Amino acid sequence: MTTEADAALAIETVEALDDATRAITEVLDLETVLQLIVDRVRELLDARYAALGMEDPQGRIERFITSGITAEERAAIGPPPRGHGLLALIIREGRSYRIPEISAHPDSYGFPPNHPPMHSLLGVPISVHGRAVGDLYLTDKQGASEFDATDQRVVELFARHAGVAIENARLHDHLARLAVVEERDRIGRDLHDGIIQSLYAVGLSLEDVEALMADEPTEAAARVDAAIDAIHAAIGDIRHFILGLRPSLTGSRDLIGGLAAVVAASPLATTTDLEFDPSAAPAWIVLLDDAHTTELLHLAREALSNAARHAHADRVTVKLAGDDDEARLTIEDDGIGFDPDAEGDPGHQGLVNMRERAAAAGATLAVESARGSGTRIIVIVPNRPAVPEP
Repeated sequence: MTTEADAALAIETVEALDDATRAITEVLDLETVLQLIVDRVRELLDARYAALGMEDPQGRIERFITSGITAEERAAIGPPPRGHGLLALIIREGRSYRIPEISAHPDSYGFPPNHPPMHSLLGVPISVHGRAVGDLYLTDKQGASEFDATDQRVVELFARHAGVAIENARLHDHLARLAVVEERDRIGRDLHDGIIQSLYAVGLSLEDVEALMADEPTEAAARVDAAIDAIHAAIGDIRHFILGLRPSLTGSRDLIGGLAAVVAASPLATTTDLEFDPSAAPAWIVLLDDAHTTELLHLAREALSNAARHAHADRVTVKLAGDDDEARLTIEDDGIGFDPDAEGDPGHQGLVNMRERAAAAGATLAVESARGSGTRIIVIVPNRPAVPEP
């Protein structure tokens, strides 16, 4: 017959279990989660010591997190266990064990020197989707000679939540690493499409300065001054990268003004008939947000840079037109053209970058070109484009 004291103890246990599980599932850092799990399960059962052994795919203990033992005691014990004796038994069998006296069990492996004495043991496996990820070990329940069946059920319930918490933390860690890789790739594209292209343009503008110095010294001096300004701007952009900020392409915050600045800064401006025509641009295009605008400006700079390096064109036009539904950015040259489908052709990597830029801007990109017939880059930007991934 259940007494009021038993009922109160049961309620207290359930509340403690709920508090412990909430605590571990609200944390996403893996290291913090592991330590919190072992600390909370020790408190939950009022055990003197607790440990969490994390298994590798071969069933060996690769990490051993403890609670109740000081850092000095851990250091005195020596290397963490690899999975022998009773630890190996629980790993191998994949089920819970309650052992009244560790030293009396036939699978006991013994303790290393400087290890604190331990007597009773409760071991419970942790699994996620039927896959073992680790085991909880609790020793020496305070106020009792051994752990009982209720203790085992409580820890088994806690272990289910612990498995979910570990899996969530691992997933969060994995996603964080992916985000770092994606951010690194984005920065690489920004460097290639922005700063590197700017410096390349500076190099092109200075190629014939030596000849101009004799025949047109004023023009040569203007080229050098412009190159110095461009280099200072690139240095500023590099500082932005160091600070973790996106470099600003232009002083303008809207697409039309930004395109005008990109066209004016292009090396084509001094070597070809370069025209920018935004006369048919839809009114809503100036309201495009900064993220989409930045991607489209990078795309335009990449297209013009490719034309400067590979097209050998006499005329290049940049047009922005559209209606209430979409805008069309067209960059066209009368150069030598290329095969867009032929990997390894000049400008192929630039096309990859431009396609990624278009996708990030919620736009679509089409390339029309053939050898000997020029190139047309067409970017369709819908009104209310999809928000790019951060």
